[in-house]
Amino acid sequence: MRQWTVDAFAAGPFLGNPACVVEPFDQWPDDGWMQSVARENNQAETAFLRRTADPARFDLRWFTPGQEVDLCGHATLASAHALWAEMGSGAADLAFDTRSGPLFVRRLGDLYEMDFPADAPRPCAVPAGLAEALGVSPLEVLAGRYLLIVLADAAAVHAVSPDLRVLRTIQGEAGEAGHVIVCAPAAVNDDVDVVDRFFAPGCGVDEDPATGSAHCILAPFWADRLERPAVRFRQVFPTRGGEIETEVRGDRVLLRGRAVTTVESRLRV
Repeated sequence: MRQWTVDAFAAGPFLGNPACVVEPFDQWPDDGWMQSVARENNQAETAFLRRTADPARFDLRWFTPGQEVDLCGHATLASAHALWAEMGSGAADLAFDTRSGPLFVRRLGDLYEMDFPADAPRPCAVPAGLAEALGVSPLEVLAGRYLLIVLADAAAVHAVSPDLRVLRTIQGEAGEAGHVIVCAPAAVNDDVDVVDRFFAPGCGVDEDPATGSAHCILAPFWADRLERPAVRFRQVFPTRGGEIETEVRGDRVLLRGRAVTTVESRLRV
């Protein structure tokens, strides 16, 4: 059985966020086997696909090395890229049925465009211990699926060096514990609008290089703040990072980015 490692939200190889995509199944294998494969791959996510009667529609599940997750943007983008670029899908658009409902991907020139549910965050109280765990003082704290922390400037985002052991336990009013986005306006001479980082020790990922689900929260917040639907983000993970364009349309977010295959391998188990 083949699998591919795909760098998602990446302008080129070894950038963005790598995900492994396993060749589609006709029936789901055992959950424990999928978890073992994800642990062996040791990427932020491994994506597993199941065929349906429609060749343009697949069931999709995502596993970190530690657990199955409900939503993963970069591994969805990687799955679509693998189906088109590696498996020769002739579909104009692809649909994926997931724990978070149906997700859609289409090709847009040299970009992929994903259609995801928006997760507009709401202002909330500062959870106890958050500032100490991050080592910075938030200007604003909001909550959606994850906590969203607004900092003063891009330099503050780059400087965050969290205590991950403590951060793993912090939830506040967010849907999931140990998942924290930090963000700030980009510098005036930058070619993006916002810089951000995402820490997810709650699911075993200390810091993620480029995160689609986080931008489902970031996009509606910054679209409202900037008073326009389209926002350009750079997730500034050291040595990698990712470029993500978003556009809010009602209760949905369009996420746009590139992808490149870096590894093709074969599972022997």
